[in-house]
Amino acid sequence: MTLALSRRRLLSTVVAGGCAALLPAFPRSALAAGSAAGEPMRLTVDRRTLEVNGKAASVFGIRQPDGTHGLTLDPGQRFLLDLANRAGEDAVIHWHGQTPPYVQDGVIDRNRPAIRSGESVRYDFTPRSGTHWMHSHHGMQEQLLMAAPLVVRRADDLRADEQEVTILLHDFTFRDPAELLAALGAPAGGMAHGGHGQMDHGSIGHGSMDHGAMNHGGMSQGGMSHGPGHDMAGMSGGMAMDLNDVEYDAYLANDRTLADPEVVRVERGGRVRLRVINGATSTAFHLDLGRLSGQVIAADGNPVQPVTGSRFGMSMGQRLDIRLTLPAEGGAFPILALREGAVQRTGIILATPGAAVEKIAATGPAATDPLDLSLERQLVARTPLPARPADLTQRIQLTGSMMPYVWSLDGLTFGTHRPLMVRQGQRVELTFENASMMAHPMHLHGHHFQVVAIDGRPVVGAVRDTVLVPMMGSVTVAFDADNPGRWPLHCHNLLHMATGMMTEVVYEGFV
Repeated sequence: MTLALSRRRLLSTVVAGGCAALLPAFPRSALAAGSAAGEPMRLTVDRRTLEVNGKAASVFGIRQPDGTHGLTLDPGQRFLLDLANRAGEDAVIHWHGQTPPYVQDGVIDRNRPAIRSGESVRYDFTPRSGTHWMHSHHGMQEQLLMAAPLVVRRADDLRADEQEVTILLHDFTFRDPAELLAALGAPAGGMAHGGHGQMDHGSIGHGSMDHGAMNHGGMSQGGMSHGPGHDMAGMSGGMAMDLNDVEYDAYLANDRTLADPEVVRVERGGRVRLRVINGATSTAFHLDLGRLSGQVIAADGNPVQPVTGSRFGMSMGQRLDIRLTLPAEGGAFPILALREGAVQRTGIILATPGAAVEKIAATGPAATDPLDLSLERQLVARTPLPARPADLTQRIQLTGSMMPYVWSLDGLTFGTHRPLMVRQGQRVELTFENASMMAHPMHLHGHHFQVVAIDGRPVVGAVRDTVLVPMMGSVTVAFDADNPGRWPLHCHNLLHMATGMMTEVVYEGFV
């Protein structure tokens, strides 16, 4: 059975009878059907073997029939896609950065089933331009590399005389992610989700794996764990900042480490557009251009006024488009992602013809600083939200600790959470106040928001979907409620979300 479901039809159904009226219409074999025009693209979620520093690991992949990871769409191309699950277990793929109708967002709840292994689902919606990505929103599959780029080009991109280079960053462990989370002292079962039958992120077991070490243990200060593996930087009232929940086995750029990095051939004097995606589950990076200088021209897929520099911070879930020009004399130019608060690094190498490519160590000479909002303060949206007063304002405290390892919003874990109720057409302002000793990248599904204040000071910031809220800091964002549904709002540190740091933005009329 195939069901044709357009955005217009969804909205009219919601207005007529609420989300409950949609339930009988969604067989597991087809959440949404294609339009009459064009053949659907095809992606398959499956298992693959990846060699990491000389050792084989079983991970996931999201691949086209030719083996290409992820998707790149041309301007005006519809997101018409058949997604096949051949992973051997339930799965679902979230189109991070896209703003599809609620039922096509790629999250499991009582209105949206998982995709069973062996089944296929068709998606059909108008995509949002920019650098985005796709990843599992089920259990801990994202940790096992169920993630891939999703790029939707603009007409200007095709006219630009520049080479596009996409970089997907990830953190990697040989351990079973369930063991990894349990070793942090997370609640039994690992997941604090599924309350009220609204959202079920599934079990987190994926079979036995080995290796990997935890950043856990040691003495507690103010309720926070600061063992040998816990990096600390900065103090606030005698409290130390916590960085990096996990000591991973490797850090990847396009599935490779610096032991065998990807080398991208580029032209002498040529212009390159880097599309960088931080797909790591719990690692923030400083993107270091080395001898090159670049301009940030987009954040989370949305154009910004150019910001020039050679190092830019990226938290989990965020994307940056960076334009750079290579020297006329050519050479080899490492583009490195430096782990926050640590010495580990990964990356790729841009090399002109004939350039000698030297080996780069997987660790740097010194630990990096914690990420801050220095870049965020400089970003200015090219197309800001229309000016209007907020109809609804809400403060949300980011709460939790390393010991016990439980993360929450307003002191409530998912399942005991209080959804934020909104009405169609409202301008909503959310102020995230971080009361914890870790930074949190906050992500809202189904919408893009504009950063309008940092630590209480107004800004005309970037339009994006994921914003970092530093320890003891605050960030205010604004969005227009124009996409009815039940939308997750959560920390994009997967380990924090897994223990409860999530709520929902719910439109009136949805159940």
